[in-house]
Amino acid sequence: MSSTQPDVDRALAYPEPPASPLWHRRGPKARPLTPAQQRRNRELLDLAQRSPRPRSTKTLAEAS
Repeated sequence: MSSTQPDVDRALAYPEPPASPLWHRRGPKARPLTPAQQRRNRELLDLAQRSPRPRSTKTLAEAS
């Protein structure tokens, strides 16, 4: 094998199996987010990415 060829993961060489029918939702589709909700989600995501992660090792159940 040539050292110039990129290494390829063997698992990626095969197609994915079809999705399980259990993954499909039944019933009405979810409502799309309003522009205000989309903006709020972007602001929260931006804030979360900029702030340092908490150092607490407690789980959510222990913290409450």
